Parts: sequence; structure tokens; C-alpha cells
Amino acid sequence: MAVAVRSPIWVSLSRCTVSAPGAAAAVKLDRSLFTCNSSKLAASSRLPLQGLNSVEYGCGRLFSGSSIGPRANERVLIRASVKASVDEQKGGNAVRVRFAPSPTGNLHVGGARTALFNYLFAKSTGGKFILRVEDTDLERSTRQSEEAMIRDLKWLGLDWDEGPDAGGEFGPYRQSERNEIYQQYVEKLLKSGNVYRCFCSDEELEAMREEAKAKNLPPRYMGKWASASDADVESELSKGTPFTYRFRVPQEGSITINDLIRGEVSWSQDTLGDFVVLRSNGQPVYNFCVAVDDATMNITHVIRAEEHLPNTLRQALIYKALGFKMPQFGHVSLILAPDRSKLSKRHGATSVGQFQEMGYLPAAMVNYLALLGWNDGSEEEIFTVKQLIEKFSIDRITKSAAIFDLAKLGWVNGQHLRALPIEDVSKMFGEQWMRAGLITESEGPFVTGGVALLQNGTDILSDSTQSLLDLLSYPLHSTLASEQAKEFVNDNLSEVAQAVLAAYDSGDLQAAVDGGHDTWQKWVKSVGKALKRKGKKLFMPIRILLTGRMQGPDIGSTLALLKEGESSGIVTAHAALVPLKQRIEILRAVDWSAVSQELSKAAEGSAVLAH
Repeated sequence: MAVAVRSPIWVSLSRCTVSAPGAAAAVKLDRSLFTCNSSKLAASSRLPLQGLNSVEYGCGRLFSGSSIGPRANERVLIRASVKASVDEQKGGNAVRVRFAPSPTGNLHVGGARTALFNYLFAKSTGGKFILRVEDTDLERSTRQSEEAMIRDLKWLGLDWDEGPDAGGEFGPYRQSERNEIYQQYVEKLLKSGNVYRCFCSDEELEAMREEAKAKNLPPRYMGKWASASDADVESELSKGTPFTYRFRVPQEGSITINDLIRGEVSWSQDTLGDFVVLRSNGQPVYNFCVAVDDATMNITHVIRAEEHLPNTLRQALIYKALGFKMPQFGHVSLILAPDRSKLSKRHGATSVGQFQEMGYLPAAMVNYLALLGWNDGSEEEIFTVKQLIEKFSIDRITKSAAIFDLAKLGWVNGQHLRALPIEDVSKMFGEQWMRAGLITESEGPFVTGGVALLQNGTDILSDSTQSLLDLLSYPLHSTLASEQAKEFVNDNLSEVAQAVLAAYDSGDLQAAVDGGHDTWQKWVKSVGKALKRKGKKLFMPIRILLTGRMQGPDIGSTLALLKEGESSGIVTAHAALVPLKQRIEILRAVDWSAVSQELSKAAEGSAVLAH
């Protein structure tokens, strides 16, 4: 059952458990125990549900000004929802969030995570996700970079409801196209006295910076033109002196926000000097644009990286001066490298486009990015986008920095890759192998067989190229010379080699390969019975002798794939397929006495080095 909440409601409790995701955590402590915002709180008898759009409850009575009165020891579930109705959306009460990148480079994984959190919050609350391009840095911003970012966001599946290409009633959605809007609000602030013209030259401003530096103070404008007379201003205007517009910062009081992630954050206004909102060339400054855009686009929640937290003071002052309602802020911690330094190019791939080129799946990328600073309170780590939307809540975002773990991303990608239908995986692997120049056709029995052997051992699509090369190659000599193979060489490996060669000469080996899995297993058992071998002493020697490797997928299926690759003609010379016949020739030429001697010499050398 659901009811609309039109005014504050208090829920009275008596020895019961209450779950209220999204409800305020301000409570009066008393004698009961309940869960609020997924955190255990001490005993309480009153829980405020003000500000929610609807409440679902499991038992009891609920209406404004009254309470739920459960029986003793009865469990009560209250589920709060912030989904708004169509009427509320039209009235401006619906959640509206934005991702506002600067098109000055590639889409970094940190930016992608910010976009994802905004997207998930909007979708989970029935709100709107807006894309806004913040291209006020005219020297560094490029349309090429903007297009690349849009491609990356679309690859991730983060579709927006409003934006430069989607349109919307609150456009334009590029800051470079909103100068008339900014000018209007600058004029409004000028009339109200909240901004003033500043005619200070670059030399004067540099002198102020040096003076502050000498006093070990942060750079700050000293307010030279803050109290200038109208006559002085008119004089400079008549001379054509360049000027900026500065915001007049009140020197008393403070600004406080209740950050959705960090809690209460306050700034004293006297720590900030009067700041520029419009440059002398007519270009607005970032913080002014952001505040005006968020307000005029009816943005209700600003979820962004913690590096923007210091900007909030300037933006809050602008909101207040223009009479705008301030959105709710949530500042997400940074993503760090494994060494806990800021994630950068020296740590490898950091942009979404690079991960796409490397063969990562968009669903896996979204899944992993969501785990960087958020969890659903369970041990589960693999989610579809639909599941993320259902489970996402801001109160599960952590304050601590997230560590970008490439190995973990690979594991997540592997889980998603193996969950795909075999037809989709075959198409992806086939196209990957064609791009790598290993095959001339991207589908067919060879591709299907290769995928069946390699899918479970492949986490990243691009890795399948090397996996196929390994499968087709036959590095017998290097394996026999390795320390790992010594155990099997010394266990009369040559005896098994003679049995394999005899089986090939008689045709039994080829028949076992052609007969399929059961026939292959019968042949292996027959070899084991003849040589009185079983388990590891049987299977590992056969693997080494026929694949040239210590590890790999099923031996019989591998040999069958080699035959298919050879007969189909789609495997290129670059793939360097070594067919069974050639493997047998290489095996027949092995000098087992020489192999044993080389291993003995290597062992003696290691012993000398140890001493």
C-alpha cells in the first residue's frame, strides 16, 4: 500500500524494526531498535519522514499527524520512495541531475563514474539525467573532444534525457551558447550591488598576490574597486579601461551545506576575497556559469567529484544573491591508483575510450565503475545496469577514496563475458581474431570451436588473440627445457612419447580425435592401462607431448580444432598453426638423452648459484 505524504509524518515505534531508505536520520533516542538509511541506529521512538513523495508500509495505520502502532515484537517495514508523479515533475519537484564535462580531453574513468552515479540516481528516482557541456575554456575546449565524450557515454549506455544533441526546454546545453543568459544575470547582480566593475590592471593584481605571499596568506583580491565612487567608475569607462565584474563577498557569516555524502560542510565567508564572474573579454567564469546553469535548468541534485567541493562556496553565494534555490550537493571521493596516488596516464589506461579499444564490455565497465565508492550493502559484486538502477541509493556512496584495480576490472569483465549468449561471444571473438589477422572469416566451425575452448579462460576480449595464438602453437622444446617440466621428463616421459608416436602411426590417435570426447577419453585410458599410468602421471605427459604446453583447454578438443583450422583454410600464416602431423614430426625428432642432460646441467648451475 502507498500513500502520498503531504506533510511531516512521525512514525511511533514499539519494539519493532523499521527500514526507511531515504528517510531523514534525525531521531529521538528511546527504547526501540530500527534501521534508517541502511545504518543501525540506537533505540528510537520517532522517525521523521518529511520530504518523501510516498511511503509503503507493511502493517498498522499511516496518515498525516498519526502513527503506526504495531503489536509487541511485531516487525514493521516502511519503504520510502522518492519517485515523483508526472504532475510533480511538471511542477519542478522531480529529481533533475546533470553531468557537465569540459571537452578538453578524453572521458576519464573518474568523470565516467560521476556520470554513472548521476544517471543511476535519476533513473532510480524517476528523474531526469541532463548532459551539459561546460566549454567556457575556449582555448582548450574542442568539438572533437566533445564528440568523443558523447561517443564514450553512449558506449557505456548512459543515455540522457536532455543535452546538446537531444534538445530540451532548458537549453542551450553548451555554455558557449549561453552567453546572453549569463550577461542578463550579471546585469541583475550589478543593479543589486552584488557585483561591481573592477579596473585593476594585471600588474596591480600581481602586486596583491605577492603581498599576500609575503604574509603567508592565500591570494586574495584586496577590494580596491569595491567601494569606488560612481565618478571614478565613469572616468575609467570613458577612457575605455578594460574591466572585469567581481562578486562582492560578505565578510561576515558563513555558508553551510548538508552534503549528501560528507555531511555538514561549512565555510567562513571572510576567507574568500571578491571574485571575478565576468572577464574583461566578456567571457563568464566557470563558477558563475555553473551556478546560473544549475538554477535555470532546475537541477535539484549536484553529484560531482570532491575536487569541486571548494567551488561550492562561490556558487552558493551566487545562488543566494540571485535568489535561486540551492540544489542538494553530494561530493564523491576521488579514484586513486593502487599506490594511492592520483590516477593518471602513468598507471596505464585511464580513459573510457582506451578500455573500449582494449576489448572491455560496456556492461562490465559500468558495473565496475559503480563499485568504485558504492555498494548495495551485500557481498554481491556483479550487477546488470537494471539491477544497479533498482539498488542504487546515494546513502550507500562511501566517503573514502576508491582504488582503481585493473585486475578486479578484468575479473568483472570476465564474469559479464561468460554470461553472454555463446552466439554473441562467437561474433565478438571472430571479429577480434579477424582484426588481429589470424583468420579470414569471422564465423564458422573453427570460430565456434575456438570460443568453446577459450571463453572460460578469457577475461578481456583482446586477450583472446594471444590465447588463440598459444592454442595453435607448439613450443615443445622450450617446455621440455623448463624447470616445470623436469618432473615429467625424469618420470620417463620418452616412454609416453613412444606410445603417442605408435598411436599416430597406427591411426588410433587420429581416430580418437575424430571420434569426439568419449572416444578421446577411451584412447587416453587405453594408453594409461598399457603403460600402467593414471591421473597426473598420464594426463600431463600427453598434454606436454601433443600441445607443447603445461596448461590449456581440453587436449582432444584442441587437436580437433587444429584439424578444423587446417582443413577450412581460414587460418592465416600469421596465426602460425602447427597441425598434428607437424607436431608428430617435431616429437619424433626429440633427443631425450640430450633433454635430460640439459635439465641436469641447469640443475647444477642453479645449485652453484645457490652456494
